[in-house]
Amino acid sequence: MTGYRHEEILQLGDDRTRYRSLGREGVTVETHGGRRILRVEPSVLRRLSREAFVDVSFLLRSTHLQQLSRILDDPEASENDRYVALALLKNAVVAAEQRLPSCQDTGTAIVFAEKGEQVWTGGHDEESLCEGIFETYQEKALRYSQLAPQSMFEEKNTGTNLPAQVEVHAASGEEYRFLFLAKGGGSANKSFLYQETKALLNERSLETFILEKLSSIGTSACPPYHLALVIGGTSAEATLKTVKLASAGYLDGLPTAGSPGGRAYRDLDWEARVFELAQRTGIGAQFGGKYLAHDVRVIRLPRHAASCPVGLGVSCSADRNIKAKITADGVFLEELERDPARFLPSEDKMRLDRPVSVDLDRPMPEVLAELSRYPVRTRLALTGTLIVARDVAHARIKRMLDEGRPMPDYFKRHPVYYAGPAKTPQGLPTGSFGPTTAGRMDTYVEEFQSKGGSLVMLAKGNRSPAVAASCKKHGGFYLGSVGGPAAILAKENIESVEVVDFEDLGMEAVRRIRVKDFPAFIVTDDKGNDFFAQLKGR
Repeated sequence: MTGYRHEEILQLGDDRTRYRSLGREGVTVETHGGRRILRVEPSVLRRLSREAFVDVSFLLRSTHLQQLSRILDDPEASENDRYVALALLKNAVVAAEQRLPSCQDTGTAIVFAEKGEQVWTGGHDEESLCEGIFETYQEKALRYSQLAPQSMFEEKNTGTNLPAQVEVHAASGEEYRFLFLAKGGGSANKSFLYQETKALLNERSLETFILEKLSSIGTSACPPYHLALVIGGTSAEATLKTVKLASAGYLDGLPTAGSPGGRAYRDLDWEARVFELAQRTGIGAQFGGKYLAHDVRVIRLPRHAASCPVGLGVSCSADRNIKAKITADGVFLEELERDPARFLPSEDKMRLDRPVSVDLDRPMPEVLAELSRYPVRTRLALTGTLIVARDVAHARIKRMLDEGRPMPDYFKRHPVYYAGPAKTPQGLPTGSFGPTTAGRMDTYVEEFQSKGGSLVMLAKGNRSPAVAASCKKHGGFYLGSVGGPAAILAKENIESVEVVDFEDLGMEAVRRIRVKDFPAFIVTDDKGNDFFAQLKGR
C-alpha cells in the first residue's frame, strides 16, 4: 500500500498575463506568529472590482483583436466572414472611447477568485466585490439585466445589475487571484451539458458527436467564438465550470498530457481537429464561411467509471474576461487593448461589396415585395423606421391578443427589431443597441404574422423550422443583424429613439427607432428558404 500523494486537478502553470498596476494603497504586509500576512482593506476589493468591470465592458484583449485582423488577411475567408470581422474591429474602436460598451447586453457580473490563506480581508469579500460592481453599473452606460423573482411567475428588474455570481475559493500562499467576467445571456445560453458514456470515447464516435454539436450551436451567441470542449469531470457541475474557465482563457497553462493521478490536461491534437470541424460546418462568422471559431480549447478531465459528462461552451465576440491579482507588490489588473484602431486593416482591405439599400418608410407590402427580389444571404442596408420589442413586450402583446384585443398597429406597419438597449450616454441618441437572440421569440411568430404583425423581423442567430414555415405561409422575412457591434450601431446607424408602448418595462419597453444604412442579411425569406437550414443540408 503506497502513501497518499496529493495532485491538484487544475494545475494552471505559470501566469504569463500582462498586468497594469493599480497601486499599493490599502495593501500592507505584516507578520503574525512568524508568518507573513497580506492585509487587504475592503476598499481595495471594491476598487478592483469597479475597475475590472469598467475595463471589461469597453476594452478587449489584444490577442482577440489580432484574431479578428487575421480573418481579413485570410484569402479563404468568405466575404461575409470579412464583413463581420471588420464590423467587430470598428466596434472595438468605438467602444474603447469608453462611452458605449462593446455590447448592449453588458452581462451578468461573475467573479472567480482564489484567496491565499495568508491574505486577510476582514471576511466580507463578496460584499466588497459586489459594491464595486454596483458602482460600475450605476456610473457607466451599461444595462441592468438581472430579474428578481417576486413569485413563481412575476419578476422585477433589480435596477442595479445585481446580484452577481461571486465564488471565492481557498488557496495556499499570500496572493489573491481573480477572474472577472461579464457574461451576456446569448453566450451563456450556449453552454451545454451532455451526459454521455464510455461509448463516446473513441475517435470516430467523438468526431461525429462534436460535428453534430458544433452545427447546433448556431450564431445567436455572436461568433467568431472562443470554443471550449470539456470531456469528463468529477461531476456535471465541475464539467460546466471548467467550460466557462477554459472559454475565458483561464486554463491555457494546463499541462498537455495526463497523469496517473487524474490531472486535467489540454489535448492540443483534438484542439486542432475541433477547430477544423468548426470550419467545416460552413456557418462562419454568422452568415457563412469558415470562421465559426477563432480558437478551441479541449480539456480532458477525470471521470467516474459510470459517467462521462461532456461540456461545450463559448466566449463570444464580446470576449469580456479579465484577470487580476493582489500581491505584496500591490494591486494589478490585466492590461487590455486601449488602441484597437491599430488592428484596423489598410483601406484596400476595408473595401467590401456594396449592400442592397432598402427603404423601410414605405407601406409594408412594398417592403416585402422589395425583399422578395433577393435570395437568402443577401446583405442589406436598412434605412427608415424600426419597432423595437423583445421577450417581455412580446409576451404582453400575446396576452392582449388572447384577451381579444387587436394587434398593435406599429407591429403591422414596421419591421420589428428584437433588442434592448444599454443606458444612453449624455449627448448621444442611444446607448449600445445590438440585436438579441431571435430564437426566444419563435413561439410568437405564427400567431403574430397571422394577424399582420412581425412580417419583417430583425435579430441575430438561427431560428426554428416553424419560423420558416410561417414566413412561407404569410409572406414574411427574418433578417439577421450582425451580433456583436452594438457600439458602432449606436454611433453610426441609429439616429433617434423614442418609447411608444409599455414604458414600465424599462429596457424591455417598445421603442420606435430611426436607422440609416443599418446592416442586415436575409436569413429566411417568403418562399420558406432558410440560410441555416441550407447549411445543414449541404
